[in-house]
Amino acid sequence: MRLTDMTIRALKTPSQGATIFNDDLVPGFGIRVSEGGTKSFVLTHGARRQRETLGRVGVVSLQEARTEAKRRLAEYTLGKNKPRTINWNAALEEYLAEKAPDLKPRTLDDYRYLLTRHFKYGTTKLSELSPHDLRKNLERLAKTPAEQQHAFVVLRAFIRWAHRKHYLDLNPMERMQAPHPYVPRERILTDNELRRVWNAVGDNTFGKIVKLLILTGQRRGEICNLTGGMVSADTITLPATHTKNSRQHTFPLGEMAKSILGPPHPRDALFFTALGKTTPFNGFSPSTRKLDKQCGMSDWTLHDLRRTFASGLASLGVSLPVIERLLNHISGSFGGIVGVYQRYDFMPEMRDAITRWEAHVQTLVQN
Repeated sequence: MRLTDMTIRALKTPSQGATIFNDDLVPGFGIRVSEGGTKSFVLTHGARRQRETLGRVGVVSLQEARTEAKRRLAEYTLGKNKPRTINWNAALEEYLAEKAPDLKPRTLDDYRYLLTRHFKYGTTKLSELSPHDLRKNLERLAKTPAEQQHAFVVLRAFIRWAHRKHYLDLNPMERMQAPHPYVPRERILTDNELRRVWNAVGDNTFGKIVKLLILTGQRRGEICNLTGGMVSADTITLPATHTKNSRQHTFPLGEMAKSILGPPHPRDALFFTALGKTTPFNGFSPSTRKLDKQCGMSDWTLHDLRRTFASGLASLGVSLPVIERLLNHISGSFGGIVGVYQRYDFMPEMRDAITRWEAHVQTLVQN
């Protein structure tokens, strides 16, 4: 019924218990009449049909009670849909902590690096970020397409997580187009370029990392995260948690690489640290820019050294399976059923390949 002052006065008192008379104008709003004749304005709402008393008839007017009922219903509705207030930094820390058990340490480090370096929103609330804000930051990476694509993928995963957590009412990346697919680089350094890079880097932390990348062909993250426990007298063993394919990788060390690593380190100590900190070296951007100036090259990346290593070994007559073992590739020669049954470690062949490669590098840098 539509409640009015007249209909309220005419409501009958029940013989026992209480009866609720609902209003047609406001859902859930009504009058509760008890067997003692007391009449009260009430509001019933929610999936659990919670009931609230708004006031007694006579103390609160019908208009006041109806207005209050509308206000509370609006508040409850908005409260269900309104995202929780949280800023970028707080959400990011929660996200990384939640993902830590499921990700390899180096992957988690990549996530943190990308989301803190390229999206510096600090204490800005997530709900205040617009698609334009996110797109603007991504567009700044246009000159580094691989980094841009990686940043887009990681950012999209984080934003989707925040949306599922109800930190965002709408996903600002829902209609955002991904960057153009990254085209793999084909750049390899010539012997002269390799010589210039070697001679330009010093013997500081960054220089040692670059030289080891040249001599071993391993990935940057694998080398700068080395600890004493991974290095033996003549091999390095990367645990599955440190490799891209989640496979333990053991490869031989040549004499040049041994001299760069120096004497044995404590088992858990990092070989390469920044400013004495017990954290992996991460000053690559400024160090690489400085190296570019010193060697007079700018159209190359550190990952090109891995491609140069593989191509250089092939030019020295090293077979493809041995090269793939050194690179820790599980496709190619060791893909499919071959990878299941082929268990030979190729260690003698890898040692010979490293010896030949170091001899080649030694000749280059001495000329």
